[in-house]
Amino acid sequence: MRLWRRRWQHTEQARPVEGPSLPDDSTVHLVLDLALRVGEAQMAGGAGAADVTATILAVTTAYGLPHTEVDVIYTSITVSCHRGTEAAPVTSMRVVRGRSVDYSRLAAVEDLIRRITSDGVTAADASAEIERISRADHPYPRWVATLAWAGMAGAVAFLVGGGPLLAATAAVVTALIDRVGRILNRRSLPFFFQQVVGGALATSIAVTMYATDLLPSVRPSLLVATGIVVLLSGLSLVGTVQDAITGYNVTAAGRTVEVALLTAGLIAGIALTLRAGVQFGVPTSIADPLPPLASDVPMQFAAGAATSAFFALASYAPVRALPMAAAAGAVGTTGYGLLALTGTNSITCAVVAATVVGFVGKIVSRRLRTPPLLVAVAGMVPLLPGWTTYRGLYQLTAEGDTAGLSTLVLAAGTALALASGVVLGEHLGRPVRTGLGRLAARSRR
Repeated sequence: MRLWRRRWQHTEQARPVEGPSLPDDSTVHLVLDLALRVGEAQMAGGAGAADVTATILAVTTAYGLPHTEVDVIYTSITVSCHRGTEAAPVTSMRVVRGRSVDYSRLAAVEDLIRRITSDGVTAADASAEIERISRADHPYPRWVATLAWAGMAGAVAFLVGGGPLLAATAAVVTALIDRVGRILNRRSLPFFFQQVVGGALATSIAVTMYATDLLPSVRPSLLVATGIVVLLSGLSLVGTVQDAITGYNVTAAGRTVEVALLTAGLIAGIALTLRAGVQFGVPTSIADPLPPLASDVPMQFAAGAATSAFFALASYAPVRALPMAAAAGAVGTTGYGLLALTGTNSITCAVVAATVVGFVGKIVSRRLRTPPLLVAVAGMVPLLPGWTTYRGLYQLTAEGDTAGLSTLVLAAGTALALASGVVLGEHLGRPVRTGLGRLAARSRR
């Protein structure tokens, strides 16, 4: 018995402890909490699950936790730190509760990540910084965002071939929708019903103007179409497609349900109002053909740039990012318009234009310290299928034509083409961006 005990003790002493050498427990907990906060800020801003996972792993590795597992789903983030065979793993989870588009906050988070990965800030200082970023107010007053949404609607009106009167009307209607939505949001009304109210409000104003002949030169269909583009612009289409393509199927499913539900709310508001107009004998007319975009290429360039710049401002982007957002919109709309003039179908035009936007945005975003997501979404917004969506709804509700289903499928296909094109462009631009970064680093040496 004694001989067996001595052999067992010798074996226990000789057996090496497997696993990494980690900091003390307090540091481990601090780093995990920091990584979770950074990931939460990115998820709330619309970043994809793959980007959030890569960021969390970069943060934990930078502070000495190399063996970390990350699980990201749409509503929560879980991080587990492996501490070898002699110590239990440390696991932390954080629920992503609030979601709001604030690109200034997202830019500040990405700047903090760059400082962390370059050993420019301690874990304690980084934790204090992410706390400050999370609690900071929006950089602009709310009325500035309202004016920006109004300006975006006016720019979209020019983009679909309208004139100054339509642009002014669309701006006023959009400002009204934004203020009403703000009131409903303060009363914690679910976003689905806010979308219903927004779609119904835009359509009811257009129908009323048509019935009373208040502004006979303003086509109500274009007025509703601009409202649809504005209300669709806040949906996380890019993040949804990115999660699906990169294999984060649970998160993609959650995002898809949210996008589908909010889109359904918008469609419900418009369809109910159109149907009510028909019941009261006030149908609208969409007989006039609409070009894919404004036929004048310089007008496309200017209107697309203005649309994206106003969207970025309404989403609280940093001032330095506004020119880049405008450039993305100009490139996307001009590329789409030039392809459309050659007879290319709308979905192919959308894919090619969005791919170019995603590719260029991925390359130049780091140098300009602008979130790639901002460039991608801003460049895609002017191309959202507002007119096609309205036409499909009108065919179904006012005309009773089942061809409206095909039109709505075309609208959905265009939106999917835009989002997938952006993701493809970012994928193609990633190795180019990495190569340019290495060349810049060598030149500095």
